[in-house]
Amino acid sequence: MRIHPSVERALVDGRPVVALESTVITHGLPRPVNATLARELEEIVRGQGAVPATCAVIAGVPCVGLDAPELSRLAALEDVVKVARRDLGSAVALGRTGGTTVSATAYLAARAGVRVFATGGLGGVHRGAKDSFDVSQDLWSLARTPVLVVSAGAKSILDLRATHELLETLAVTVVGYGTDELPGFTVRTTGINLDTRVDTPEQAAAVARAQWDLGLDSAVLLMNPPPAEHAIPAPEHERALQAALTAAQEQGVQGKAVTPFLLEAMKEATHGLSLTANLALLRSNAELAARVAAALTR
Repeated sequence: MRIHPSVERALVDGRPVVALESTVITHGLPRPVNATLARELEEIVRGQGAVPATCAVIAGVPCVGLDAPELSRLAALEDVVKVARRDLGSAVALGRTGGTTVSATAYLAARAGVRVFATGGLGGVHRGAKDSFDVSQDLWSLARTPVLVVSAGAKSILDLRATHELLETLAVTVVGYGTDELPGFTVRTTGINLDTRVDTPEQAAAVARAQWDLGLDSAVLLMNPPPAEHAIPAPEHERALQAALTAAQEQGVQGKAVTPFLLEAMKEATHGLSLTANLALLRSNAELAARVAAALTR
């Protein structure tokens, strides 16, 4: 594993570091928006006094932190693969280049000593999972990885209640940031109540520090609702989602292809509003993650 020199220096000096996932660059956003946002997220983290560590696999080498040319090349590649935690070994052995998902990024970050990680939406339990057994590796990975993950909740195309229940079963700590309710990625409210709420980065850092001091090796999920001015109203979101689900079923979309298909269909159905919301929440999460990372180092 390669740790970028800027990240390594920050870790040695005890300065705040924020890991960023790269599938949002390689698979989650259209070009050239992906490259622009990748650079912007790193600048947001730096603006809060932290060091960004975008994670990826480059030619078979797991990387925690990329330089500017690597980030640009990753955003431009056509044949890049999606690397989850289970795929890390094969990606290394076969010399692949890929964007790391939440499960892989959390693992690489924790292994490098980075304790805070910002992403957009989490994977979870897919609708119809009782028949398909389609559950994201994200949940299982977070159950055994001591990182604090700032997220806008599980992707709203999923079965959110089942995802919340499984997180509880896996003993993953779920904390609302300024909210008592689980956010739904591009939607602020889901009707799912949370047991724990914090209202400052210092409180969030205290929860994570106490958990790890107790020897608990699971993640802390800090659920940060999308900015109100960009969030999609729940009724409009539900109409778009039902249309996307119907289209996916009619076209026989399955497996890894489901999530990107649904997100693209949602973007079209909402006339781009879902993309705008996605970009806004990614920026918001990066900023909050940097502030929490700074609080942890204090």
